[in-house]
Amino acid sequence: MLFKQQALLRQKLFLLGSLAVGSLLYIVARVGSLDRLQPACPLEGQFGDQDQIMLRALQYKRGLTYDLHSGNTTKEQIRLHNMVQQLPQAIIIGVRKGGTRALLEMLNLHPAVVKASQEIHFFDNDGNYAKGIEWYRKKMPFSYPYQITIEKSPAYFITEEVPERIYKMNSSIKLLIIVREPTTRAISDYTQVLEGKERKNKTYYKFEKLAIDPSTCEVNTKYKAVRTSIYTKHLERWLKFFPIEQFHIVDGDRLITEPLPELQLVENFLNLTPRISQYNLYFNATRGFYCLRFNIVFNKCLAGSKGRIHPEVDSLVVNKLHKFFHPFNQKFYQITGRAFSWP
Repeated sequence: MLFKQQALLRQKLFLLGSLAVGSLLYIVARVGSLDRLQPACPLEGQFGDQDQIMLRALQYKRGLTYDLHSGNTTKEQIRLHNMVQQLPQAIIIGVRKGGTRALLEMLNLHPAVVKASQEIHFFDNDGNYAKGIEWYRKKMPFSYPYQITIEKSPAYFITEEVPERIYKMNSSIKLLIIVREPTTRAISDYTQVLEGKERKNKTYYKFEKLAIDPSTCEVNTKYKAVRTSIYTKHLERWLKFFPIEQFHIVDGDRLITEPLPELQLVENFLNLTPRISQYNLYFNATRGFYCLRFNIVFNKCLAGSKGRIHPEVDSLVVNKLHKFFHPFNQKFYQITGRAFSWP
């Protein structure tokens, strides 16, 4: 009898212990992300109530906001949490194959940033633009009024009508442009199109044949992948509507190899309290890219389509492209005030 009572007591103690450990792990998982946001040397009251706002925003960012898009949240819950669909205060306008998706996902690590998950193509698509600004607003995620909403559509940078259309919406909006070395970007652009053709069992020209005009043996500026990489030509069109101070140039090549300094520059440009740290970024040796760590239980890597292997391109063609882009690059450095070590 005594033996049975002792065995029963041990079972109860084991059960209570398991519940205690499980509860502790749950609490750690829920607040782990909040702990990491505290500075190494906390300064109480440094930012007033804004610190509490930021932390609360992070709590709901992956919960309530997800429910809103999933249709699992009532209008009453939206009202109680003071959440709204705001027009973007910043837009990543380009450049295609410059790293726009990586930049958007990395900025989303910040608790004061919410992102539109899809490319909206409002300003570059006449059909969408005709639907009006309220249609555009409804495509935005729910957010707190003090959060920044960001969307990205790389086609904006090269589409002629877009600068004026965005200016009419918000003349003081902040604009982000992420660029890579122009020849590398053009080859990456070609590689994405090539992969799409191969999936459909279609043939496609070699990059050399598209990038070089066979009749003149000069660079083919009618080829879209080449034309997109002439950054200064597109930027000059935007400068007719916006001052250069409203643009921030992100180094897409550096974002791949050393993302944190680039993200800190963007935080400063957007007037955000610094929140993104090395904790949030870890190198995945298998993928060859940095992945994102939101907290101790939620990590995210970019889609497998990112970082495609480029085809071999004739070195004579590469050198010809380098020489072609060089004067445009120099002008781009001069206009933006940011120089790169491009050939």
